[in-house]
Amino acid sequence: MNAPYDGDRGQGAGGTEPSGGTPAATPGPGQGPVPPPQQPAQDPYAQNQYAQDPYVQDAYTHDPYRAQDLSAQDPVTEALYDRAAHPPPPPGTYQEPQPLYQQPATPPHAPDPRVWAQTPAPEPDGPSRRLPYGDDARTVQFTGVDDLVTRAGDEEPEPDAFAHLYRDQQTPGQVPPPAPEPNPMPAPAPKKSGRASGLLKSSAVMAAGTLVSRLTGFVRSLVITGALGAALLGDTFTVAYTLPTMIYILTVGGGLNSVFVPQLVRSMKNDEDGGEAYANRLLTLVMVALGLIVAIAVFAAPLLIRLMSNTIADDAAANSVAVTFARYCLPTIFFMGVHVVMGQILNARGKFGAMMWTPVLNNIVMIVTFGLFIWVYGTSADSHMGVQTIPDDGIRLLGIGTLLGLVVQALAMIPYLRETGFRFRPRFDWKGHGLGKTVKLAKWTVLFVLANQAGVLVVTQLATAAGEESGKDGAGFLAYSNAQLIWGMPQAIITVSVMAALLPRISRAAHDNDPGAVRDDISQGLRNSAVAIVPVAFAFLALGVPMSTLLYASSGLEAARGMGFILMAFGLGLIPYSVQYVVLRGFYAYEDTRTPFYNTVIVAAVNAAASAACYFVLPAQWAVVGMAAAYGLAYAVGVGVAWRRLRNRLGGDLDGAHVMRTYARLCLASLPAAIVAGAVGFGILKALGEDALGSLVALLVGGVTLLGVFFVAAKRMRIEELNSMVGMVRGRLGR
Repeated sequence: MNAPYDGDRGQGAGGTEPSGGTPAATPGPGQGPVPPPQQPAQDPYAQNQYAQDPYVQDAYTHDPYRAQDLSAQDPVTEALYDRAAHPPPPPGTYQEPQPLYQQPATPPHAPDPRVWAQTPAPEPDGPSRRLPYGDDARTVQFTGVDDLVTRAGDEEPEPDAFAHLYRDQQTPGQVPPPAPEPNPMPAPAPKKSGRASGLLKSSAVMAAGTLVSRLTGFVRSLVITGALGAALLGDTFTVAYTLPTMIYILTVGGGLNSVFVPQLVRSMKNDEDGGEAYANRLLTLVMVALGLIVAIAVFAAPLLIRLMSNTIADDAAANSVAVTFARYCLPTIFFMGVHVVMGQILNARGKFGAMMWTPVLNNIVMIVTFGLFIWVYGTSADSHMGVQTIPDDGIRLLGIGTLLGLVVQALAMIPYLRETGFRFRPRFDWKGHGLGKTVKLAKWTVLFVLANQAGVLVVTQLATAAGEESGKDGAGFLAYSNAQLIWGMPQAIITVSVMAALLPRISRAAHDNDPGAVRDDISQGLRNSAVAIVPVAFAFLALGVPMSTLLYASSGLEAARGMGFILMAFGLGLIPYSVQYVVLRGFYAYEDTRTPFYNTVIVAAVNAAASAACYFVLPAQWAVVGMAAAYGLAYAVGVGVAWRRLRNRLGGDLDGAHVMRTYARLCLASLPAAIVAGAVGFGILKALGEDALGSLVALLVGGVTLLGVFFVAAKRMRIEELNSMVGMVRGRLGR
């Protein structure tokens, strides 16, 4: 080690010996540094510089630990060191150790780039061979701090951890293939926030589009109810409007979403043309198939109306209106399918917003259409319009507006497709490109949809019959649909949002065959969603009447109150409905679609049987209320079956005790809150009346009361999920 350089002092130090006792001479190679030359005696700074400099003195002092056994250097084992068992070497046999930091010899061969973790270069024999705590320098890989800092933002590809498998199986003596030439100019590392920020941005766009679409759909249902009422005329339009969606799902929709879309994405990744030819074939095939389905459905509209509701078909005036509405609505099947295929083509190309936002255009067109109807003819409460008195111009206006909404929704996808470079060209060469094989894969999905729609068909028949027999507004199928729409919104916003963050983790854990991680994530999803779902379910039970009278006051007080009773009956069924959604995600993570099909068959069968029992046992006025309660009962049975099967799938443990304890505590906290809020809301309605103002005050005061009582009770019960949620909200608000 050379002395520090100082221009005023000269070029070195005096002729003092190093403190180690070795004479100052020119050593041979590898024997240490060369002492600086002798300086003139008149230099005052040159006298004993090594001894005066605190950074250089004793630099060459012999390390006493080198003469001891290496295990004695470990401070942990210093107390256990047996010096008697390790005597010092005899005199004259001590070998001077080599320098610690000698450059290793150049290896005879270049490093093999195919080897993932290469053995470090050999070091000279001596104390540097071993590191503290028993580590061996020959098997320890060192990484410099500078390298870590400068490359911290790089995203390097995963190393090939399985390269040794191929290397170990090579025949001894076999010449390895030549190593690939390194790229002279490596590609720049991608930005750190590219993929993650793009995923978060796409998820935010999709979530916002879904939320806006559901809100505008809710406004659409309000306008439809205000225009047509909740009696037979409203049921007639609802049956005709629901019919195209049911036919689309039964024929093309289910298989299109579950089978054709993955094939489409795969072709876009693997085909030379980016999957454009496959997309054109698929779009052409869907358009031809849906065109034939629309032609047959329009011709068979009277039969389809009878299949949906015998009550409407047996009434001549109602049947005429329903068939006319159906023939305007059935062509929307074609535009539904085209919209879905175009949206999935965009999704495969990384464009997610159009698929979620274009349904808002459909809702806006329908809101404007029914708003014009109300502007011309007035609300149902004012006009008292029925199936006998509705004018043909009114039917034509509503039919054209309903069809126009789906047309606008589908055509709005074309500019987005053109922006991605996709051009539609009809292709009829369907054979030999995997479309036939793809159709066979949709078996379980089609059966799943068929079982689900069978239950809907039974409820539609019974609800329309009960509404007609009761002779009261708000006791038929339209009231059932509107109440179900309100009831299902918390599920779509809360549970789906909670599971959106957990689904990738559940899928990865299932792929890695880690049932414990799958169990923990499903338990977390159930408990986190329950914090909001359970009190909302009790809120529907306590405040269903003021909620419905506020929203559907334009359809008449009797109809609004009837929908409120149906919403109350739906209320508690939201809990098993949400649990069923979360539990089925576990089967989908294991790519098991057959078990959800069997579970759906059980739910549909229980729902149909219980609804039929309500229709035959209860009075006609309360039959649909009983059907709403039967819907929740069916999902409770389905949860019991699905829970047991998933528990067996995960090795007999699904964290049931923890989940049940959380739900039980939340229900115990929600029960007194619902009782107090229901009493407060009922008292306000009696005092102020059941008009819009009284319902608004009852809903606001009752809602605040419910939340306050629930929060106090839950805090006293120390529900950890609620505490976590409150802490998260406070953290977001900066408090």
